[in-house]
Amino acid sequence: MEPLRNGGGAEDKARRRGADAGPLRRWSGGGGGGAAGADSSAAAAAAAGPSGRQRRDSVRKNRPLFPWFGLDIGGTLVKLVYFEPKDITAEEEKEEVENLKSIRKYLTSNVAYGSAGIRDVHLELKDLTLCGRKGNLHFIRFPTHDMPAFIQMGSEKHFSSLHTTLCATGGGAYKFEQDFRTMGDLQLRKLDELDCLIKGVLYIDSVGFNGRSECYYFENPTDAERCQKLPFNLENPYPLLLVNIGSGVSILAVYSKENYKRVTGTSLGGGTFFGLCCLLTGCSTFEEALEMASHGDSTKVDKLVRDIYGGDYERFGLPGWAVASSFGNMMSKEKRESVSKEDLAKATLITITNNIGSIARMCALNENINRVVFVGNFLRINTISMRLLAYALDYWSKGQLKALFLEHEGYFGAVGALLELLDSA
Repeated sequence: MEPLRNGGGAEDKARRRGADAGPLRRWSGGGGGGAAGADSSAAAAAAAGPSGRQRRDSVRKNRPLFPWFGLDIGGTLVKLVYFEPKDITAEEEKEEVENLKSIRKYLTSNVAYGSAGIRDVHLELKDLTLCGRKGNLHFIRFPTHDMPAFIQMGSEKHFSSLHTTLCATGGGAYKFEQDFRTMGDLQLRKLDELDCLIKGVLYIDSVGFNGRSECYYFENPTDAERCQKLPFNLENPYPLLLVNIGSGVSILAVYSKENYKRVTGTSLGGGTFFGLCCLLTGCSTFEEALEMASHGDSTKVDKLVRDIYGGDYERFGLPGWAVASSFGNMMSKEKRESVSKEDLAKATLITITNNIGSIARMCALNENINRVVFVGNFLRINTISMRLLAYALDYWSKGQLKALFLEHEGYFGAVGALLELLDSA
């Protein structure tokens, strides 16, 4: 269906602009000041082995050595979370090895890394306590095709000398394992991505978003004047259907923290939307594809019920505005010549979103679950799809299903990997 014609809003546009802001540097560059000095042989020698009181303290307290990372290496994006300790004493600061200082300063002083690495500053979680240490949690993403440059950066900053463990999930934890070993002299601890996803979702929802709710829903999603984003309390979350929309889609039925299953999935996900938009419109970024879609009219591309029946199909309760055939109007040469790239981008977005919503609804009915939580980087700056999913689930279920969303969208797998690192200490 296609109840929404335009979307995005000022907030989304500001976030899209933010993706291009900040000092662009190579991943292996010395951003943030002081990084170049940290790459000296003297610093590398000083960092060899767990020296210094802070590192002895970590061992004594039965917690992993700093730095603390969690990695989710997906098919399109790498998601990285980094815990920045803020309770470092003057004595610890003095004895902290130079490479560790360099990494912390590099990651927290910049909002952009290389040509496409971004720290999502608006998602930062402040004043968390993890393993007895207080600090901030940072959220960083970059394209998976930049992974070799990331590994090279780790090598040049002598990351392996810190003797830390890298916990990673996602398919890339397997695909790039050998590269980490040969290029970076680093060992990965590979983790199941669905285990990490569940763990990350439950943890982030439990700590909240800097005093605000992590979970939310849309009220009146198709009415531009009355639409509201409202908090939702997931205090008693079970059972829930978790729809993870990345390059493809996985759908999980979650009955408790330890009891969940993958119900099904679909290959038509965020990667499909972006790939098709690249072919149809010539766009080069996800942000550009969404910007085009926000100005398009999918009804020029899709064949609607009213195009076939002249109105509603009343016997089966199908309204005239419902999509009868995605891209169905493109059979006509005349209509092909009249559509814009924006119309094609919007129709592509609606097609992918409708398919995900339809599958999610059927799974919810089969599992007898009435709360559906949508996560994944497909939803980043993608209010059009979120509002469409919210409306579709409510309309077709006659109010029995509620679509819920989470502020940290695609980072939960990386958070789960970080928690596994801390739990294994």
